[in-house]
Amino acid sequence: MAKLTSLKENQLVYVLHTYPFKETSLIVEIFSKEFGRISLVAKGARRPKSALRGMLQSFQALEASWSGNGELKTLYAIDWCEQYLPMTGNALICGFYLNELLLRLLPKEDNYESLFNFYHTTMERLSKNLTIGITLRKFELKLLLELGYEVALKVDANSKEIQADKTYYYEAEFGAFEKLRTEKSIKVAGQTLIDMGNNNFGSAATELQSKNLMRFLINYYLGDKPLNSKQLFLNI
Repeated sequence: MAKLTSLKENQLVYVLHTYPFKETSLIVEIFSKEFGRISLVAKGARRPKSALRGMLQSFQALEASWSGNGELKTLYAIDWCEQYLPMTGNALICGFYLNELLLRLLPKEDNYESLFNFYHTTMERLSKNLTIGITLRKFELKLLLELGYEVALKVDANSKEIQADKTYYYEAEFGAFEKLRTEKSIKVAGQTLIDMGNNNFGSAATELQSKNLMRFLINYYLGDKPLNSKQLFLNI
């Protein structure tokens, strides 16, 4: 766990979510490059003339400063640090989905710099509407791997090399089996697993099956409580 001192200045962050706190303030959930997921209170941010109010924008790279040693720290400055990224339509919905994933799965105050950099690149791709579905699959896979969940794609559960012409039954936490063992599995082509392992989502079959596989795995690790943002899109 990253060691936190009281004062952090000019930290590169993304705002994941905000919600009201007391009469005039906001709780701000951020993802920071150096310190991971942090909860901040933005005092007075709901007042019309607050300097913080207009800066708490999701999907934009920001520089933030905060202080405090407890779980809830105090935000006292935030500003733009890069060009504004426009988010509309499906890209906007996908952004909400990814932010909710981070809120649900990322532990607080752990460093995930590699994931942060990947998130940064993902936001840029979404803002340009570049292969949105594939962009989501890559981030979902990166997230699970960064969290320490093994997603074996090149060998099966028995450490045998995946064969492109075979059909497998994939189980969370175990991997691919050639035979059905439990209903808590999903059917997937060997070629799809190989393609995913090689970061190749070019074929229509791989794009579709990788979506089904990643949703199966994400749902498993989320548990019984579904994502709110998931209801906004079904085909991405």
